Amino acid sequence: MRESLKVSDILALGFMTFAFFLGAGNIIFPPQAGFLAGEHTFSAMLGFLITAVGLPLIGIIAVAVAGGGWKGLTRDLPTSVATLMAVLIFIIIGPAFAAPRAGLVAYEMGFKPFLTGAGQLELSLFSVVFFAIAMFFSLSQGKLIDTIGKLLTPALFAALAVLAIAVVVNPQGDIVAAQGAYVDQAFTTGFLEGYNTMDTFAALMFGMLIVDVIRKKGITSESQTCKYLIYAGIIAAGGLAFVYISLFYLGATASSVAGGASNGGEILAAYVLALFGPAGQIILSTIIILACLTTVIGLVSACSDYFSTLTDKLSYRQWVVVLSIACAVVANVGLTQLIAISVPVLFALYPVAIALIALTFVRRFMPNPAMAYRVVLSVSLIFALIDAAKILGIDVSLFNVLPLFTYGMAWLMPTVIALIAMRFVGEAKSESSHA
Repeated sequence: MRESLKVSDILALGFMTFAFFLGAGNIIFPPQAGFLAGEHTFSAMLGFLITAVGLPLIGIIAVAVAGGGWKGLTRDLPTSVATLMAVLIFIIIGPAFAAPRAGLVAYEMGFKPFLTGAGQLELSLFSVVFFAIAMFFSLSQGKLIDTIGKLLTPALFAALAVLAIAVVVNPQGDIVAAQGAYVDQAFTTGFLEGYNTMDTFAALMFGMLIVDVIRKKGITSESQTCKYLIYAGIIAAGGLAFVYISLFYLGATASSVAGGASNGGEILAAYVLALFGPAGQIILSTIIILACLTTVIGLVSACSDYFSTLTDKLSYRQWVVVLSIACAVVANVGLTQLIAISVPVLFALYPVAIALIALTFVRRFMPNPAMAYRVVLSVSLIFALIDAAKILGIDVSLFNVLPLFTYGMAWLMPTVIALIAMRFVGEAKSESSHA
């Protein structure tokens, strides 16, 4: 068996990881944030990079530290709780939000620009065809994903690099004043906007897939597997940061070409049309549709694979059909509406994922890990629900005494306090009692 990977294998692993993450949210949210942040783009971008690049990278490292799987991450939680968390995350990155959103981005950026007067019928027809194709490839349990990804990811990255250079050389407008929450809270608004990529959730689940790929390359050592998983995360993080920075600047200079746009997909489509004309739009549309398609195939395959282990009556192939149909139905909500619906859910669950990652790194210092995991995750969820309720318009002004409440981060200080308190509470228990 091999003890190490060649440099070319490490780069290929990094590009594959980048391909896992580079989906719909990575492309549509930075232009929108840059568009609204305007003169405060740098502060907003810094906040966004923390949650959209930093946290997923730390999540990948946490998976490596925990031994490469969900069971390792949640070994101090009751099995039923760990399973429920996994199911919720898979639903979020699968049929509820991420997969339908990828289909909608493919429609908004890859198909709609060529239509005149596009309406619900066109969206419905596109959704049926798009998710039927995704279902067809997913039925083979993603065997074509690697082949498609190895060709598509460099092509997509190259196209985005060309776009980034064009934006810098020939910006389509001036950077204007900030709008909305970005006027006074650019950093924290950008930080919270990074939730929308859902990549911290994805990192916890994709980490398992990356470990499997490393082991199929012949690496059996846990330390080597951990090292290469971290390398892959770093390469992917570098690629994502490049994409985000360029798209933020694109959005910040889009005021004259995308004045009436309602989401990042429309902003990017309008900008590309202004820069390159119809020919550039055709090339970008083809790449975006294929990129979103491979993302959906990966998500549907991963969700079906996991759900089939929980049910005896539904096989992997049956789950693929069920989830593909569900994605097509949800996609008809529309991109702007789907994003609006997903935001409260992300506000409620993202802090729990962040707390789980933090616990992975400090677990060794906890006298009673089982108690620490239960208390810290419960505290993060309870206070995150306050932030989610605020987003929904529910009156939670009673809690405005909490630090960072006005910034939508009421969960942070209570979670940190709980984390510190658990360092000094409880007696050490044997490792076997938590297995």
